[in-house]
Amino acid sequence: QVQLVESGGGLVQAGGSLALSCVASGSIFSIDVMGWYRQAPGKQRELVATVSSSGSTNYADSVKGRFTISRDNAKKMVYLQMNSLKPEDTAVYYCNAYAADAYRRVLRLYWGQGTQVTVSS
Repeated sequence: QVQLVESGGGLVQAGGSLALSCVASGSIFSIDVMGWYRQAPGKQRELVATVSSSGSTNYADSVKGRFTISRDNAKKMVYLQMNSLKPEDTAVYYCNAYAADAYRRVLRLYWGQGTQVTVSS
């Protein structure tokens, strides 16, 4: 099994910054794409950003130029640096990863439990 644990959420004023981290653990054979999604109250979960194992990134238009996703393959971690935060960025942020465990060696999608980000105006 693969577990993902996020950290770094909190409360920040508009215009401020927060950094999220997510670590993968367990019997991991490989990790492919890792990403961040978010879900605001009453809304569907939406893509924030993804990063491939080679470092290629993809961002939602709403966060381009403000958020930066990165990863450390050796540490099995993915990060999200969030700058110029806006009240509309308020949501629960979820880490996910396509990973294969050491037994089945088949890629499947795993999710973390989420971390709350609240941006006050």
